[in-house]
Amino acid sequence: MSKIKSLASQTMWYGLSSIAARFINYLLTPYLTFKFTEAQYGEMSIVYAFIPFMNVIFTYGLETGFFRFSNKENKQSVYNTTSISIIVSTIFLSIVVIALQQPLSEVLQITNHPEYLTLCAAIIALDALSTIPFAKLRQDGRPKFFALIKVGGIVTNIVAIYFFLSVCPNWLKENSNHWCSSFYKTNWAVGYVLLANLIQSFFTLLFLSKQFLSFEWKFEAKLWKEILLYSLPLIIAGFAGMINETFDRIMLGWWAPVNSASEAKAQVGIYSACYKLSILITLAVQAFRMGAEPFFFKQASEQDAPKTYARVMKFFVITLCIMFLMVALYLNIWKEFIRNPNMYVGLKVVPILLLANMFLGIYYNLSVWYKLANRTMAGAWITVVGAAITLAINYFLIPYFGYMACAWATFFCYGTMMVMSYAWGQKHYPIPYATKKLIAYIVLVVLIFFVHEGINKLYSNFLLEIAVATILLLNFIWFVVKVERKEINYLKSTLKNK
Repeated sequence: MSKIKSLASQTMWYGLSSIAARFINYLLTPYLTFKFTEAQYGEMSIVYAFIPFMNVIFTYGLETGFFRFSNKENKQSVYNTTSISIIVSTIFLSIVVIALQQPLSEVLQITNHPEYLTLCAAIIALDALSTIPFAKLRQDGRPKFFALIKVGGIVTNIVAIYFFLSVCPNWLKENSNHWCSSFYKTNWAVGYVLLANLIQSFFTLLFLSKQFLSFEWKFEAKLWKEILLYSLPLIIAGFAGMINETFDRIMLGWWAPVNSASEAKAQVGIYSACYKLSILITLAVQAFRMGAEPFFFKQASEQDAPKTYARVMKFFVITLCIMFLMVALYLNIWKEFIRNPNMYVGLKVVPILLLANMFLGIYYNLSVWYKLANRTMAGAWITVVGAAITLAINYFLIPYFGYMACAWATFFCYGTMMVMSYAWGQKHYPIPYATKKLIAYIVLVVLIFFVHEGINKLYSNFLLEIAVATILLLNFIWFVVKVERKEINYLKSTLKNK
């Protein structure tokens, strides 16, 4: 239990920083959906679907490789080698992206603004250079400083966006000869969001300068090859993962069942805005990953490690189930974060995406087996299968069902990955998960959602809807506490004695 306390402490700080940063950033959703048309919001979403792809290529799994080898090699040598590697590769890849900005802009359907790709290259480069310093902070157990930088970066981003999208236009309304008229373009809205992101990435790296510059120019080729051999399969997994997470926006832009590119971007905008409402599940998953990855590696040598991992999974799934209900049952409240009522037509994708992201979170928890067993190719193959499912469903069904196809593709993709990882992992690294109980919890929250939907259709009343939602949520929590009472009491007594 003390190990879970350690994970909880780190996850709290990494989680709080991630939740605070993402939630502050989430507050941009009502602002941007108010400022942008559906097509503009869709164009922005397509550009931001491209960036994670390139992040995978620019970092090529070195973060996980850094964690793995820092626990078995000289930490400074690993830091030196990974830092030099990522600096050199970032310079090369940035030049390539800028050189190919014209054909890339055609693929992304942003031919009117190929310069967006230059901004993207700069953002991706700065983020890549921050990867190993951030990993070092996590490895050194400095979550508070990590949290400060993360939240500070997001606040910087929001201030910059507000300046470009609200302050500058207001100044120009009052005085057309204002000094900002020398650079401000009224048709460059998405560009200013990217520029604000670039400012954020710059200041983030600046705040990490002490960590970034702490490496020495001592490159160990043999160590680098070992790290690369371990990390390269993670590129496949990461790239396939980005297909699963973001490529549906690009595909929806290509094949949406509409008559023009502008209408297709509007469909992307609706889907992307509604996807934001699954943020609570995403936040929990991200917070868990930040704290769990170094934790799992550190606990791998312990005799009771499998039992610890099983207990972590149980509490993690319970947390996800509660978060699912908090969003799905109160969707009529959460939808107010989208300030463009034209986008409400896409709300039906939210419960599907919530479940899909639950599956993804469980998959990340399950993935401990192939990382600890040095079978990273297994993770790559699982994610590739998921990517194939995503591509197939979207390719065949988007032309008929639009963004609903994207939502179901995400659901079946992550569900398949979860099942594959569990079945494969139990053969190579058995962990005593409470599988039947966890499946029962997930099925139960889905049934609760359908009960709530059925009552809403019979009695269309907002206050009744909220009251029923609250009763159902509290009853589920009561049920879980009753079932897990022995475990919870043991956890409480253990924490008190520490």
